[in-house]
Amino acid sequence: MAGGNGLAPVASSERYVILDALRGFALLGICMANFPEFSLFTFLKPEAAAALPTAEADRVARFLLYVFVDGKFYTLFSLLFGMGFSIIISNAMKKGVDGFRIFYRRMAVLAGIGALHLMFIWSGDILMLYALMGMLLPLFCRLPDRKLLAWAFALLLLPVGIDGVCEALRVYPAGGVVRLQQACCAKYGITDDNFAYWLRDAGSYREVFQFLVQGALVRVQEFIDGNRYFKVLGLFLIGFYLGRRRVYAGLGQHRRWLARVFRYGVVVGLPLSLVYAWSSMSQHPWGLTVHSALYFVSVYPLGFAYAAGLCLLFLRRKEWRMWKYFASPGRMALTNYIGQSVIGMVLFYGIGLGWGADMGLVYTELVVAAVYLFQILFSRLWLSGFRFGPLEWIWRMLTYGKCFKIRL
Repeated sequence: MAGGNGLAPVASSERYVILDALRGFALLGICMANFPEFSLFTFLKPEAAAALPTAEADRVARFLLYVFVDGKFYTLFSLLFGMGFSIIISNAMKKGVDGFRIFYRRMAVLAGIGALHLMFIWSGDILMLYALMGMLLPLFCRLPDRKLLAWAFALLLLPVGIDGVCEALRVYPAGGVVRLQQACCAKYGITDDNFAYWLRDAGSYREVFQFLVQGALVRVQEFIDGNRYFKVLGLFLIGFYLGRRRVYAGLGQHRRWLARVFRYGVVVGLPLSLVYAWSSMSQHPWGLTVHSALYFVSVYPLGFAYAAGLCLLFLRRKEWRMWKYFASPGRMALTNYIGQSVIGMVLFYGIGLGWGADMGLVYTELVVAAVYLFQILFSRLWLSGFRFGPLEWIWRMLTYGKCFKIRL
Protein backbone atom coordinates (compact mmCIF):
# COMPACT_ATOMS: atom_id res chain seq x y z
CA MET A 1 0.00 0.00 0.00
CA ALA A 2 1.33 3.42 -0.95
CA GLY A 3 1.33 6.59 1.13
CA GLY A 4 2.23 7.32 4.73
CA ASN A 5 -0.26 9.91 6.00
CA GLY A 6 -2.14 7.49 8.26
CA LEU A 7 -5.26 7.45 6.10
CA ALA A 8 -6.62 3.97 5.45
CA PRO A 9 -9.95 2.16 5.27
CA VAL A 10 -11.21 -0.10 8.04
CA ALA A 11 -9.16 -3.29 8.19
CA SER A 12 -10.89 -6.68 8.04
CA SER A 13 -9.89 -7.38 11.64
CA GLU A 14 -11.68 -4.18 12.73
CA ARG A 15 -15.01 -5.05 11.09
CA TYR A 16 -18.10 -6.03 13.06
CA VAL A 17 -19.93 -9.07 11.65
CA ILE A 18 -23.33 -7.78 12.75
CA LEU A 19 -22.96 -4.60 10.66
CA ASP A 20 -21.99 -6.56 7.56
CA ALA A 21 -24.83 -9.04 8.20
CA LEU A 22 -27.36 -6.22 8.57
CA ARG A 23 -26.06 -4.67 5.35
CA GLY A 24 -26.35 -8.02 3.57
CA PHE A 25 -29.89 -8.48 4.87
CA ALA A 26 -30.77 -4.97 3.65
CA LEU A 27 -29.42 -5.86 0.18
CA LEU A 28 -31.87 -8.76 0.00
CA GLY A 29 -34.81 -6.49 0.81
CA ILE A 30 -33.62 -3.84 -1.65
CA CYS A 31 -33.44 -6.48 -4.37
CA MET A 32 -36.99 -7.57 -3.51
CA ALA A 33 -38.18 -3.96 -3.75
CA ASN A 34 -36.32 -3.07 -6.95
CA PHE A 35 -36.74 -6.11 -9.17
CA PRO A 36 -40.47 -5.56 -9.86
CA GLU A 37 -39.28 -2.47 -11.75
CA PHE A 38 -36.46 -4.31 -13.50
CA SER A 39 -38.94 -6.99 -14.60
CA LEU A 40 -41.18 -4.11 -15.79
CA PHE A 41 -44.09 -5.52 -13.77
CA THR A 42 -44.49 -2.17 -11.98
CA PHE A 43 -44.95 -0.40 -15.33
CA LEU A 44 -47.73 -2.70 -16.60
CA LYS A 45 -51.22 -1.27 -16.92
CA PRO A 46 -53.77 -2.90 -14.56
CA GLU A 47 -55.43 -4.83 -17.37
CA ALA A 48 -52.08 -6.21 -18.57
CA ALA A 49 -51.11 -7.28 -15.04
CA ALA A 50 -54.55 -8.87 -14.58
CA ALA A 51 -54.04 -10.91 -17.76
CA LEU A 52 -50.91 -12.64 -16.40
CA PRO A 53 -51.43 -16.28 -15.30
CA THR A 54 -50.17 -15.42 -11.80
CA ALA A 55 -52.46 -12.38 -11.39
CA GLU A 56 -54.21 -13.53 -8.20
CA ALA A 57 -50.98 -14.62 -6.53
CA ASP A 58 -49.35 -11.39 -7.69
CA ARG A 59 -51.93 -9.32 -5.80
CA VAL A 60 -51.12 -11.23 -2.61
CA ALA A 61 -47.39 -10.86 -3.23
CA ARG A 62 -47.77 -7.14 -3.88
CA PHE A 63 -49.70 -6.68 -0.63
CA LEU A 64 -47.04 -8.58 1.32
CA LEU A 65 -44.29 -6.48 -0.26
CA TYR A 66 -46.07 -3.32 0.89
CA VAL A 67 -46.36 -4.77 4.40
CA PHE A 68 -42.90 -6.23 4.92
CA VAL A 69 -40.57 -4.64 2.33
CA ASP A 70 -41.65 -1.20 1.10
CA GLY A 71 -39.46 1.40 2.81
CA LYS A 72 -38.26 -0.93 5.55
CA PHE A 73 -35.00 -2.00 3.97
CA TYR A 74 -33.96 1.41 2.72
CA THR A 75 -34.65 2.49 6.34
CA LEU A 76 -32.20 -0.15 7.52
CA PHE A 77 -29.65 0.74 4.85
CA SER A 78 -29.86 4.43 5.77
CA LEU A 79 -29.30 3.67 9.46
CA LEU A 80 -26.19 1.70 8.54
CA PHE A 81 -24.94 4.59 6.42
CA GLY A 82 -25.19 6.92 9.41
CA MET A 83 -23.32 4.40 11.56
CA GLY A 84 -20.61 4.19 8.92
CA PHE A 85 -20.14 7.96 9.14
CA SER A 86 -19.59 7.73 12.88
CA ILE A 87 -17.03 4.93 12.39
CA ILE A 88 -15.09 6.94 9.79
CA ILE A 89 -14.92 10.00 12.06
CA SER A 90 -14.04 7.93 15.13
CA ASN A 91 -11.23 6.03 13.37
CA ALA A 92 -9.84 9.23 11.87
CA MET A 93 -9.79 10.95 15.26
CA LYS A 94 -7.92 7.99 16.78
CA LYS A 95 -5.28 8.31 14.05
CA GLY A 96 -5.11 12.09 14.40
CA VAL A 97 -6.17 12.83 10.83
CA ASP A 98 -8.90 14.97 9.27
CA GLY A 99 -11.88 12.63 9.23
CA PHE A 100 -14.18 15.19 7.61
CA ARG A 101 -11.86 15.62 4.64
CA ILE A 102 -11.85 11.85 4.16
CA PHE A 103 -15.62 11.73 4.45
CA TYR A 104 -16.24 14.52 1.93
CA ARG A 105 -13.93 12.85 -0.57
CA ARG A 106 -15.71 9.56 0.06
CA MET A 107 -19.09 11.21 -0.60
CA ALA A 108 -17.83 12.98 -3.73
CA VAL A 109 -16.67 9.67 -5.20
CA LEU A 110 -19.96 8.01 -4.21
CA ALA A 111 -21.90 10.83 -5.88
CA GLY A 112 -19.94 10.21 -9.07
CA ILE A 113 -20.63 6.47 -8.93
CA GLY A 114 -24.30 7.19 -8.25
CA ALA A 115 -24.54 9.59 -11.21
CA LEU A 116 -23.05 6.99 -13.56
CA HIS A 117 -25.40 4.34 -12.17
CA LEU A 118 -28.41 6.66 -12.55
CA MET A 119 -27.72 7.74 -16.12
CA PHE A 120 -26.24 4.61 -17.67
CA ILE A 121 -27.52 1.56 -15.77
CA TRP A 122 -30.70 2.15 -13.74
CA SER A 123 -32.78 5.23 -13.03
CA GLY A 124 -33.80 3.93 -9.59
CA ASP A 125 -30.40 4.83 -8.10
CA ILE A 126 -30.23 5.89 -4.44
CA LEU A 127 -26.46 6.37 -4.15
CA MET A 128 -26.33 9.93 -5.44
CA LEU A 129 -29.00 11.06 -2.96
CA TYR A 130 -27.13 9.26 -0.17
CA ALA A 131 -23.92 11.04 -1.12
CA LEU A 132 -25.51 14.49 -1.33
CA MET A 133 -27.39 14.09 1.96
CA GLY A 134 -24.32 12.52 3.53
CA MET A 135 -22.38 15.71 2.87
CA LEU A 136 -24.67 17.44 5.40
CA LEU A 137 -23.87 15.01 8.22
CA PRO A 138 -20.78 16.88 9.50
CA LEU A 139 -23.06 19.84 10.30
CA PHE A 140 -24.72 17.73 13.01
CA CYS A 141 -21.73 15.89 14.47
CA ARG A 142 -21.19 18.23 17.42
CA LEU A 143 -24.82 18.22 18.56
CA PRO A 144 -25.60 16.47 21.88
CA ASP A 145 -27.57 13.25 21.62
CA ARG A 146 -30.92 14.75 22.57
CA LYS A 147 -30.72 17.51 19.95
CA LEU A 148 -29.48 15.04 17.37
CA LEU A 149 -32.54 12.83 17.90
CA ALA A 150 -34.83 15.87 17.92
CA TRP A 151 -33.49 16.90 14.51
CA ALA A 152 -33.91 13.32 13.23
CA PHE A 153 -37.53 13.15 14.44
CA ALA A 154 -38.33 16.55 12.92
CA LEU A 155 -36.83 15.59 9.56
CA LEU A 156 -38.75 12.30 9.44
CA LEU A 157 -42.02 14.02 10.37
CA LEU A 158 -41.53 17.03 8.08
CA PRO A 159 -42.77 15.24 4.91
CA VAL A 160 -46.19 14.74 6.53
CA GLY A 161 -46.49 18.49 7.09
CA ILE A 162 -45.26 19.32 3.59
CA ASP A 163 -47.75 16.90 2.03
CA GLY A 164 -50.52 18.42 4.14
CA VAL A 165 -49.71 21.95 2.97
CA CYS A 166 -49.37 20.89 -0.68
CA GLU A 167 -52.66 18.99 -0.54
CA ALA A 168 -54.51 21.88 1.11
CA LEU A 169 -53.14 24.46 -1.35
CA ARG A 170 -53.37 22.05 -4.29
CA VAL A 171 -49.74 22.67 -5.11
CA TYR A 172 -47.65 20.07 -6.95
CA PRO A 173 -43.92 20.82 -6.42
CA ALA A 174 -42.74 18.26 -8.98
CA GLY A 175 -44.90 19.64 -11.78
CA GLY A 176 -41.98 21.18 -13.66
CA VAL A 177 -40.01 17.94 -13.56
CA VAL A 178 -43.04 15.98 -14.82
CA ARG A 179 -43.44 18.33 -17.79
CA LEU A 180 -39.76 17.97 -18.61
CA GLN A 181 -40.05 14.18 -18.41
CA GLN A 182 -43.10 14.22 -20.70
CA ALA A 183 -41.21 16.34 -23.23
CA CYS A 184 -38.33 13.86 -23.08
CA CYS A 185 -40.71 10.94 -23.72
CA ALA A 186 -42.26 12.79 -26.67
CA LYS A 187 -38.81 13.38 -28.14
CA TYR A 188 -37.92 9.68 -28.08
CA GLY A 189 -41.38 8.32 -28.89
CA ILE A 190 -42.02 6.78 -25.47
CA THR A 191 -45.80 6.64 -24.97
CA ASP A 192 -48.28 5.29 -22.44
CA ASP A 193 -48.85 2.29 -24.68
CA ASN A 194 -45.19 1.27 -25.10
CA PHE A 195 -43.83 2.54 -21.76
CA ALA A 196 -43.98 -0.87 -20.05
CA TYR A 197 -42.47 -2.65 -23.06
CA TRP A 198 -39.83 -0.18 -24.25
CA LEU A 199 -36.94 -1.78 -22.35
CA ARG A 200 -38.05 -5.33 -23.17
CA ASP A 201 -38.22 -4.48 -26.88
CA ALA A 202 -35.02 -2.40 -26.92
CA GLY A 203 -32.71 -3.75 -29.60
CA SER A 204 -29.77 -1.56 -28.69
CA TYR A 205 -28.27 0.21 -25.70
CA ARG A 206 -29.14 3.53 -27.39
CA GLU A 207 -32.84 2.78 -26.81
CA VAL A 208 -32.15 1.74 -23.22
CA PHE A 209 -30.30 5.01 -22.65
CA GLN A 210 -33.24 7.01 -24.03
CA PHE A 211 -35.48 5.39 -21.43
CA LEU A 212 -32.90 6.00 -18.70
CA VAL A 213 -32.79 9.72 -19.50
CA GLN A 214 -36.51 10.16 -18.87
CA GLY A 215 -36.20 7.69 -15.99
CA ALA A 216 -33.71 9.96 -14.26
CA LEU A 217 -36.33 12.71 -14.35
CA VAL A 218 -38.92 10.32 -12.94
CA ARG A 219 -36.47 9.58 -10.13
CA VAL A 220 -36.16 13.29 -9.33
CA GLN A 221 -39.96 13.49 -9.32
CA GLU A 222 -40.11 10.56 -6.87
CA PHE A 223 -37.64 12.25 -4.54
CA ILE A 224 -39.71 15.45 -4.59
CA ASP A 225 -43.08 13.70 -4.26
CA GLY A 226 -41.84 11.53 -1.39
CA ASN A 227 -39.71 14.24 0.28
CA ARG A 228 -37.07 11.54 0.28
CA TYR A 229 -34.17 13.86 1.09
CA PHE A 230 -35.65 14.72 4.51
CA LYS A 231 -36.33 11.06 5.25
CA VAL A 232 -32.82 9.95 4.29
CA LEU A 233 -31.12 12.66 6.34
CA GLY A 234 -33.29 11.92 9.37
CA LEU A 235 -32.41 8.23 9.21
CA PHE A 236 -28.73 9.10 8.76
CA LEU A 237 -28.86 11.09 12.00
CA ILE A 238 -30.40 8.19 13.92
CA GLY A 239 -27.72 5.88 12.53
CA PHE A 240 -25.05 8.41 13.50
CA TYR A 241 -26.47 8.52 17.04
CA LEU A 242 -26.37 4.71 17.27
CA GLY A 243 -22.83 4.65 15.89
CA ARG A 244 -21.67 7.37 18.26
CA ARG A 245 -22.95 5.28 21.17
CA ARG A 246 -21.24 2.23 19.61
CA VAL A 247 -24.35 0.10 20.02
CA TYR A 248 -22.99 -2.35 17.41
CA ALA A 249 -19.84 -2.92 19.53
CA GLY A 250 -21.70 -3.69 22.76
CA LEU A 251 -24.93 -5.42 21.79
CA GLY A 252 -25.05 -7.35 25.05
CA GLN A 253 -25.04 -4.13 27.08
CA HIS A 254 -28.00 -2.84 25.08
CA ARG A 255 -30.05 -6.05 25.09
CA ARG A 256 -33.00 -4.60 27.02
CA TRP A 257 -33.12 -1.50 24.88
CA LEU A 258 -32.99 -3.60 21.69
CA ALA A 259 -35.81 -5.77 23.04
CA ARG A 260 -37.97 -2.69 23.63
CA VAL A 261 -37.27 -1.34 20.13
CA PHE A 262 -38.15 -4.73 18.64
CA ARG A 263 -41.29 -5.17 20.72
CA TYR A 264 -42.70 -1.69 20.17
CA GLY A 265 -41.64 -1.69 16.52
CA VAL A 266 -43.58 -4.87 15.80
CA VAL A 267 -46.62 -3.98 17.97
CA VAL A 268 -46.95 -0.55 16.35
CA GLY A 269 -45.40 -1.06 12.92
CA LEU A 270 -46.89 -4.39 11.83
CA PRO A 271 -50.63 -3.63 12.16
CA LEU A 272 -50.15 -0.13 10.77
CA SER A 273 -48.14 -1.60 7.88
CA LEU A 274 -51.20 -3.68 7.03
CA VAL A 275 -53.23 -0.47 6.86
CA TYR A 276 -50.47 1.23 4.86
CA ALA A 277 -50.45 -1.68 2.39
CA TRP A 278 -54.23 -1.48 1.95
CA SER A 279 -53.98 2.29 1.44
CA SER A 280 -51.22 1.86 -1.15
CA MET A 281 -53.10 -0.77 -3.14
CA SER A 282 -56.28 1.32 -2.97
CA GLN A 283 -54.42 4.37 -4.35
CA HIS A 284 -54.53 6.44 -1.15
CA PRO A 285 -58.31 6.54 -0.48
CA TRP A 286 -57.82 8.90 2.49
CA GLY A 287 -55.63 11.33 0.65
CA LEU A 288 -51.92 12.01 0.37
CA THR A 289 -51.45 13.47 3.85
CA VAL A 290 -52.98 10.51 5.67
CA HIS A 291 -50.97 8.10 3.52
CA SER A 292 -47.79 10.04 4.33
CA ALA A 293 -48.63 9.85 8.04
CA LEU A 294 -49.23 6.12 7.70
CA TYR A 295 -45.77 5.77 6.18
CA PHE A 296 -44.27 7.55 9.19
CA VAL A 297 -45.99 5.40 11.82
CA SER A 298 -45.62 2.06 10.01
CA VAL A 299 -42.45 1.93 7.91
CA TYR A 300 -39.98 3.36 10.44
CA PRO A 301 -41.11 1.31 13.49
CA LEU A 302 -41.03 -1.94 11.53
CA GLY A 303 -37.70 -1.06 9.90
CA PHE A 304 -36.20 -0.35 13.33
CA ALA A 305 -37.69 -3.64 14.57
CA TYR A 306 -35.89 -5.52 11.78
CA ALA A 307 -32.56 -4.05 12.89
CA ALA A 308 -33.18 -4.69 16.60
CA GLY A 309 -34.56 -8.18 16.01
CA LEU A 310 -31.55 -9.28 13.99
CA CYS A 311 -29.22 -7.90 16.67
CA LEU A 312 -31.08 -9.85 19.37
CA LEU A 313 -30.98 -13.01 17.27
CA PHE A 314 -27.25 -12.49 16.72
CA LEU A 315 -26.74 -12.27 20.49
CA ARG A 316 -28.57 -15.55 21.03
CA ARG A 317 -27.23 -17.49 18.05
CA LYS A 318 -23.80 -16.13 17.12
CA GLU A 319 -22.74 -19.59 16.01
CA TRP A 320 -25.24 -19.74 13.12
CA ARG A 321 -23.57 -19.83 9.71
CA MET A 322 -26.30 -17.60 8.30
CA TRP A 323 -24.45 -14.56 9.68
CA LYS A 324 -21.48 -15.31 7.43
CA TYR A 325 -23.79 -15.78 4.47
CA PHE A 326 -25.42 -12.38 5.03
CA ALA A 327 -22.11 -10.71 5.94
CA SER A 328 -20.32 -11.69 2.72
CA PRO A 329 -22.55 -9.69 0.35
CA GLY A 330 -22.74 -6.99 3.05
CA ARG A 331 -18.96 -6.50 2.90
CA MET A 332 -19.34 -5.89 -0.83
CA ALA A 333 -22.55 -3.86 -0.61
CA LEU A 334 -21.64 -1.34 -3.32
CA THR A 335 -20.55 -4.02 -5.78
CA ASN A 336 -23.63 -6.10 -5.10
CA TYR A 337 -26.06 -3.17 -5.21
CA ILE A 338 -24.86 -2.12 -8.66
CA GLY A 339 -24.42 -5.77 -9.58
CA GLN A 340 -28.16 -6.29 -9.02
CA SER A 341 -28.83 -3.53 -11.55
CA VAL A 342 -26.55 -5.11 -14.15
CA ILE A 343 -28.15 -8.53 -13.58
CA GLY A 344 -31.60 -6.95 -13.91
CA MET A 345 -30.64 -5.43 -17.27
CA VAL A 346 -29.28 -8.74 -18.55
CA LEU A 347 -32.33 -10.73 -17.47
CA PHE A 348 -35.21 -8.42 -18.35
CA TYR A 349 -34.18 -5.94 -21.07
CA GLY A 350 -34.16 -6.55 -24.81
CA ILE A 351 -30.38 -6.16 -24.98
CA GLY A 352 -30.22 -9.22 -22.71
CA LEU A 353 -32.61 -12.15 -22.31
CA GLY A 354 -35.73 -9.98 -22.67
CA TRP A 355 -37.79 -11.57 -19.87
CA GLY A 356 -39.37 -8.24 -18.91
CA ALA A 357 -43.11 -7.42 -18.96
CA ASP A 358 -44.12 -11.08 -19.33
CA MET A 359 -43.27 -12.23 -15.80
CA GLY A 360 -45.63 -11.94 -12.84
CA LEU A 361 -44.59 -10.59 -9.46
CA VAL A 362 -44.40 -14.04 -7.86
CA TYR A 363 -41.93 -15.26 -10.46
CA THR A 364 -40.01 -11.99 -10.21
CA GLU A 365 -39.46 -12.56 -6.49
CA LEU A 366 -38.31 -16.13 -7.19
CA VAL A 367 -35.73 -14.62 -9.53
CA VAL A 368 -34.72 -12.32 -6.64
CA ALA A 369 -34.04 -15.38 -4.47
CA ALA A 370 -31.83 -16.87 -7.18
CA VAL A 371 -29.97 -13.58 -7.73
CA TYR A 372 -29.32 -13.12 -4.03
CA LEU A 373 -28.11 -16.71 -3.66
CA PHE A 374 -25.73 -16.08 -6.56
CA GLN A 375 -24.46 -12.92 -4.86
CA ILE A 376 -23.82 -14.81 -1.62
CA LEU A 377 -21.79 -17.44 -3.44
CA PHE A 378 -19.96 -14.88 -5.56
CA SER A 379 -19.15 -12.70 -2.54
CA ARG A 380 -17.82 -15.61 -0.48
CA LEU A 381 -15.69 -16.82 -3.39
CA TRP A 382 -14.37 -13.32 -4.12
CA LEU A 383 -13.56 -12.53 -0.49
CA SER A 384 -11.67 -15.81 -0.14
CA GLY A 385 -8.99 -14.29 -2.36
CA PHE A 386 -9.45 -10.52 -2.13
CA ARG A 387 -9.60 -7.92 0.63
CA PHE A 388 -12.34 -5.75 -0.92
CA GLY A 389 -15.09 -6.02 -3.48
CA PRO A 390 -14.02 -4.63 -6.88
CA LEU A 391 -16.06 -1.41 -6.62
CA GLU A 392 -15.17 -1.01 -2.95
CA TRP A 393 -11.51 -1.22 -3.92
CA ILE A 394 -11.91 1.56 -6.52
CA TRP A 395 -13.96 3.65 -4.08
CA ARG A 396 -11.29 3.36 -1.39
CA MET A 397 -8.40 4.21 -3.68
CA LEU A 398 -10.17 7.33 -5.02
CA THR A 399 -11.12 8.34 -1.48
CA TYR A 400 -7.70 7.95 0.12
CA GLY A 401 -5.57 8.74 -2.92
CA LYS A 402 -3.59 5.52 -2.48
CA CYS A 403 -3.12 2.25 -4.30
CA PHE A 404 -4.32 -0.50 -1.96
CA LYS A 405 -3.36 -4.11 -2.39
CA ILE A 406 -6.54 -6.00 -3.26
CA ARG A 407 -5.36 -9.61 -3.08
CA LEU A 408 -5.08 -11.32 0.28
